[in-house]
Amino acid sequence: MTRIGEAAAPVSTREALARGRVRASLVPDLLVEARRIVNTVISGWHGRRRRGIGENFWQFRPYVEGDAMSRIDWRRSARDDHTYVRDREWEAAHTVWLWADPSPSMLYKSAGATVSKESRALVLVLALAELLSRSGERIAWPGLTDPFTARNGAERLASHLSHAVDLPARPDLSNIRRFSDIILASDFLDPPEEIMAWLDVLARHGVRAHLIEVADPAEEAFPYAGRTEFADPETGEKLTAGRAETVRDDYRLAYSARRQELMRWCKRLGWSYTVNHTDRLASEALVRVHMAMTADSGYAAGARA
Repeated sequence: MTRIGEAAAPVSTREALARGRVRASLVPDLLVEARRIVNTVISGWHGRRRRGIGENFWQFRPYVEGDAMSRIDWRRSARDDHTYVRDREWEAAHTVWLWADPSPSMLYKSAGATVSKESRALVLVLALAELLSRSGERIAWPGLTDPFTARNGAERLASHLSHAVDLPARPDLSNIRRFSDIILASDFLDPPEEIMAWLDVLARHGVRAHLIEVADPAEEAFPYAGRTEFADPETGEKLTAGRAETVRDDYRLAYSARRQELMRWCKRLGWSYTVNHTDRLASEALVRVHMAMTADSGYAAGARA
């Protein structure tokens, strides 16, 4: 059972190498799964292209008073009785940062879940990398890659992940600047004040964040009863409950309060917060994050998938 709010013990070099090997073995299959999910939602994905200053053709539209005469496309206008101008696509340096929590708590998978939290988080991030790369966006992973643009962006990111030995539990986000987006997939089980302190630099830099809480159904429902032993995957500490059902209500209140506090904080900042359960489809979260990224204003917090 994963813990809420307990400090993690330092991870040894041997453990880091073992985690790296496990991740490397998972990534190829997760990339295939990510692309399968992308193919189910791609018809509704339009990227964030829009009209503005640039070199590439965007669309024809009817001429309106105030448009420069030089922008009129006379060949297109000659086809019917309307006058059309040629719009160009808006171009600006924009980067979407992607990150999936590599903490040991993400390895948790209950009997009611189809995948571990780590697998789901990596699938979501790789699927987003695939979609964003197809849309021509720059992508990056803090502490792992610099921003890059490539049609095979998901494959390149997967390669970096496969060769990463020791990913930091909380990467440095101070170099991420304004007009960027960042997508963070984690269980967010640490105390809300610690998470908010870590992400505060993004708010101060004007970065728009999209948090995806990956939740195992057992963590939320707490279906345990009788004598139960709980082990912290990060510290190794164990707790034995003689009658686990007696703490169920208090646990659920604490679990829900943590989530609600983070949701309210994100809403105040105009960020999005999506919950994706590991017994549900990953594509549901993908669509919600896409909606948040393409929204003109802050996304309504509290979306669940």
